[in-house]
Amino acid sequence: MAAKKTTSLERMLERVETLDATTLAGLAQRLAKERGLFERVFNVLQEGLLVVDADGEIAYAHASAHRLLGLKPDDVSTPSFWRVVPGLRAALAPAMESANPVTRELALSYPEPRTVRLHLVPLEAPADGPRRFAIILNDITREKLDTDQRIESERVASIMLLAAGVAHELGNPLNSLTIHLQVVERRLKKIKGIDKRDTEALTDSIRVCREEVARLDGIISNFLGAIRPNPPDLADTGLGDVLKEVLSFQQRELADRGITVEVEGTHALPLVLADRNQVKQVFFNLIKNASEAMPPGGQLRIRAGSDDEHVTLAFADNGSGIKPEDMARLFEPYHTTKPAGHGLGMMVVQRIMRSHGGLIGVESKAGQGTVVTLQFPQRHRRVKMLQ
Repeated sequence: MAAKKTTSLERMLERVETLDATTLAGLAQRLAKERGLFERVFNVLQEGLLVVDADGEIAYAHASAHRLLGLKPDDVSTPSFWRVVPGLRAALAPAMESANPVTRELALSYPEPRTVRLHLVPLEAPADGPRRFAIILNDITREKLDTDQRIESERVASIMLLAAGVAHELGNPLNSLTIHLQVVERRLKKIKGIDKRDTEALTDSIRVCREEVARLDGIISNFLGAIRPNPPDLADTGLGDVLKEVLSFQQRELADRGITVEVEGTHALPLVLADRNQVKQVFFNLIKNASEAMPPGGQLRIRAGSDDEHVTLAFADNGSGIKPEDMARLFEPYHTTKPAGHGLGMMVVQRIMRSHGGLIGVESKAGQGTVVTLQFPQRHRRVKMLQ
């Protein structure tokens, strides 16, 4: 076995009792200098580094360890590590007794919520004094969050793919039902000798069936459009003109509900690069959502404007607003507060805005109303938002 090399500093420390005062002063300065160097190196590290004994007494903790554990560097008395992280002693005790390195993941709630990976490594036991252990703390909060999000995304993608196949297959029987209901309705009109009231009742039942089939077909179409989006066919587009078309199309529905619409600032908007049909879908979904959120007699205000980089439209209603717990899930598929809603409208709106390099913002207070703001980049400033 090769002999262990010793440094000149270690050799000097071995005969410290024989050194004169001048040499001792130089040695102390050298030790302080080397300690300062190691402190600076350790403090650069993002990982937390501590040295503790079996009783949890902290012999050393550098800057990142203080930050992760909420310790104050200027504290006269450092608390026990077991008090700083309650419940950890029982988990690490077996490893400390066996002198084997161990790794654990733990959730810290102080000084802020974090997920931390802890590595415990036994240090060589000194001849006199308690046995000590090095503890390295890695903040894996972001890593854990990214992993959880990736797993959730993969899970949702698998479910969506399966559901897309089912939705596609449902299209054929729905088409067949529509055709057969039309045949039944035509034959019913030709049959003689049936009581008029019975005929009207059967006709009404057929009408309800056809409407329900049409509703199911619409749900499937919206679903397939949401999970299999088409890339935008970009062209110079006047957002004011598109908005005018959508409002004209929805005019009767809005009038039936007594909803008034105020539009301001759409006449002199700069052109943007956009897919006209997809932008129509965005406007249609937002106006429909606003009208359904308001009681009869509600008011929808649409304000448009532009600056050097963006064209902005804000849709403000005075409806029921959105609860905080629902705001967090606003763009999730199938999350809806409407009895007959499918929960895909806002997901589609967000997807279209992203594919246009735009942004969507939502502000809402329950009982006061909602403001949805769309921001489109001007042609010379177009960027694509990352998914």
